[in-house]
Amino acid sequence: MSAKKSLFFELRSGTIDMLLFVVKTTNLAEIRAELSRRFDATPGFFSNDVVAIDVRQLSSNQHVLIAEMAEILREFKMYPAGIVANEEQRSWAQFNALPFIKLHERLVLRSDEPEAVAPPWTQSFDIIAQPQNASADRTEQSSNTTTLVIDKPLRSGQQIYAKGDLVILGLVSHGAEVIAEGNIHIYAPLRGRALAGVYGNYSARIFCTCLEPELISIAGIYRTTEMPLSPDLLGMSVQIRLADEKLIIEPLRLT
Repeated sequence: MSAKKSLFFELRSGTIDMLLFVVKTTNLAEIRAELSRRFDATPGFFSNDVVAIDVRQLSSNQHVLIAEMAEILREFKMYPAGIVANEEQRSWAQFNALPFIKLHERLVLRSDEPEAVAPPWTQSFDIIAQPQNASADRTEQSSNTTTLVIDKPLRSGQQIYAKGDLVILGLVSHGAEVIAEGNIHIYAPLRGRALAGVYGNYSARIFCTCLEPELISIAGIYRTTEMPLSPDLLGMSVQIRLADEKLIIEPLRLT
C-alpha cells in the first residue's frame, strides 16, 4: 500500500471520553424503571452520551442480555459503544454485536469510594465517568452539606450534582451540565445545561450572570436552544423561576 496520504480517509489513534454504565442486576425491567424515573426528573440529562456497558459487577452465575440492555439505553438517549467485561464473562457477552473495550486507566470516581456518595437512582446501576485525566467528570455532593460550591470552570462532558443548592463560580462550557435538587447560582457564563429542583422542587430557581444556555430546567420543565432567547435576555444576568408550571426568565438587577 502506498505511503502517500489518502484523499478519502485517515486512520488515527485518539482518545474518546465515554461513560461506563455499570450494570448491577440482571432485571432489565428494574433498570428501565429506574432510568425512567431519572429521565423524568432531569430531562435532557442523557444528551446523546456515548456509554460502555460494564458487566463486571455481576456474579459469575449472572448473565444479562446485552442486546436488550443496549436497546433500553438507546430509549433514553444514550449510545452504547462497547462492553467492559471480565475474561470469564466474555463467553456469554461475545454473542452481542458490541465490541469489547479494554480500560487502560483506573476509574477515579466510584460509588464505593469515600469521596463519592451514591445518588438515589443507583439501586440497579451506576454511571461512572471514565476521564482521561486525574479529575473526575462527575461530582457528587456529600450528604452532610446543604450547598455545594464549585470554584473552577466546567469543560464539556463534566457533570455536577448537588443534593441541596449549587454555586458555580466558573464558566459552564457547552456540553457541561450542572444539576441540583435546590437552587443553582452561576456567577459566570452558562453555556451548557442547568437543571434545578430536579425532584419536583417547583420553588427552585436558577440565577446566572451571563445566560447563553443549551438547556435550562426547573422541576422537569425545560427550555432548549430550539426556542431562542430574546436579545434582552441572551448574555444577560437573569433569574429563572416557575409560575403556573411555565419557565419565567427575567433580568436580575445587581445594582
